[in-house]
Amino acid sequence: MWVECIPNFSEGSDRKTLENILAAAEETGVRILGFEGDVDHNRAVMTLAGDGETVLQAVLAAARVAVREIDLTRQSGTHPRLGALDVVPFVPLGSTPMAYAVDLATRLGRQLGDELGVPVYLYEQAATRPEHKNLADVRRGQFEGLLARMPVDPPDFGPHTPHPTAGAMAVGARFPLIAFNVFLTTADLEIAQAVARAVRASSGGLVGVKALAMDTVHRGRAQVSLNLVDYPTTSLPAAIEMVRREAGRYGVGIAQTELIGLMPAQAMIDSLRYYLQLPDLEAQQVVELALAGSEFTPQHQPRGFRPRGEEENTQ
Repeated sequence: MWVECIPNFSEGSDRKTLENILAAAEETGVRILGFEGDVDHNRAVMTLAGDGETVLQAVLAAARVAVREIDLTRQSGTHPRLGALDVVPFVPLGSTPMAYAVDLATRLGRQLGDELGVPVYLYEQAATRPEHKNLADVRRGQFEGLLARMPVDPPDFGPHTPHPTAGAMAVGARFPLIAFNVFLTTADLEIAQAVARAVRASSGGLVGVKALAMDTVHRGRAQVSLNLVDYPTTSLPAAIEMVRREAGRYGVGIAQTELIGLMPAQAMIDSLRYYLQLPDLEAQQVVELALAGSEFTPQHQPRGFRPRGEEENTQ
């Protein structure tokens, strides 16, 4: 019963707080695959993996530190946020069923509400109400709007009033996604907003793509922040190229991109296939993946021998 968990913390610049959060998680023995913060977003993302029970305890330990040390009344950043520990998604790995990830989310939500006195909303596959399935809807109004919202939209666990400094939390279960930022060659936020609007699914753009415009002051560039929640349908190259085309309408290009957290190996192979114009690239052609067995991909099969330049016989 292995799962991945990607808790997002509303702090990206206070190194001491982030080190304390990391230390608390590490003490549980969980495997930490990554922990990165951003000053402009004022947000940090941790990626954990392991058996469900260990991961749950690691997130709970990190949450205790976040609630104690992050004060949202003094925190601001470009990224929307609901709480000090803003969002906690559980992602089933391998043969682990989604029902197990939902159970972990439910149990963690109850513990966070009971022990820390923080309201918890369940979202995505763990949502108990249709209006809480979409994370953007759960986070609408952000921390500042919680007091007015909660009497008419109560949480699943915890008090029905926001924690004075830690706000509320969204805990859920979901399928893998790719979090990816595209920095434009402009600081004009209105252009980034127009590009994000054209790309995201809710505005008639690409299937399974969520997009927001962000102002990254420290980099001097506007950013289109992407979440690909259905990357088998809309690949990473498809999303990037649409951003490129839409930005080009305003005479703007792509300066660089940024991966947040980790992405599935199949998404990397798909990107290489596109940009290298190598449609028959397989995972076992990458040394490390071949040695690991490339079990992540259903297309994994013995390749056999085929001379270079010989086309597949499709007749």
